[in-house]
Amino acid sequence: MLKWIESTGKSEEAAIEAALQKLGMDRDEVSVQVLERAKSGFLGIGSCPAKVKVTYEAPDEPEAPAPVEEAAPAPAPVEKQPAPAVEAEAPKAESAAVPAQGEKASQIDAFLTGLLSHMGAAAKPVIKVDENGTYQVELVGQDLGGLIGRRGETLDAIQQLTGYAVNHGQSKRVRIHVDAEGYRAKREESLIRLAHKVAGKVVKYRRNVTLEPMNAYERHVIHTALQDTPDVTTYSIGTEPNRRTVVAYSRGEHR
Repeated sequence: MLKWIESTGKSEEAAIEAALQKLGMDRDEVSVQVLERAKSGFLGIGSCPAKVKVTYEAPDEPEAPAPVEEAAPAPAPVEKQPAPAVEAEAPKAESAAVPAQGEKASQIDAFLTGLLSHMGAAAKPVIKVDENGTYQVELVGQDLGGLIGRRGETLDAIQQLTGYAVNHGQSKRVRIHVDAEGYRAKREESLIRLAHKVAGKVVKYRRNVTLEPMNAYERHVIHTALQDTPDVTTYSIGTEPNRRTVVAYSRGEHR
């Protein structure tokens, strides 16, 4: 069963982030409709916040058919993803984070320390929490390529297992991002370049483009990169592990 909440913020992005924090979900797990855009007013008079409607699938429901995606023009051929590290670029600045303390941080540390030991990896977790309450975990050690895996698959599995272990049985989920050797920042830069390149083609030719299968984190990067791009909207189709992001021509509309 689908449910929805409305959220406000100084900008559309801030309103969406506020809703995601309240739900404990990632961007790819919800659909967003902008109800009201933020207005600055004149000299502060007449200003109003942005307002969005965030729709999500209610938890603890029996498995049901996936919601029907809206009909869209026939997609163009699949756009090939870039390699994880195409160019040597400086990683994008992250939200300010401070060393994490408390019960959740202890649970994350204990689980990852045990998991890494079981995997025979000479690494340890360094845990911080950012201004949004997301736990940012950096695995520190030597020769961590094996923990990253092909296109980050092993790193994603470690992140998912950590999330399951820490959030199991809890009414409110915490968001946990696990990284190693700055892989995610490099991958994010590569995906953002891909997103803007594809968006340019979508607007120019007015045709949808379906990307290659991506995990939830990578789809989230695409959604976020294009959420304010005129004449373009994004949504996901298919089921894991072959779920794909569609970059669609929106004819001036904004989701």
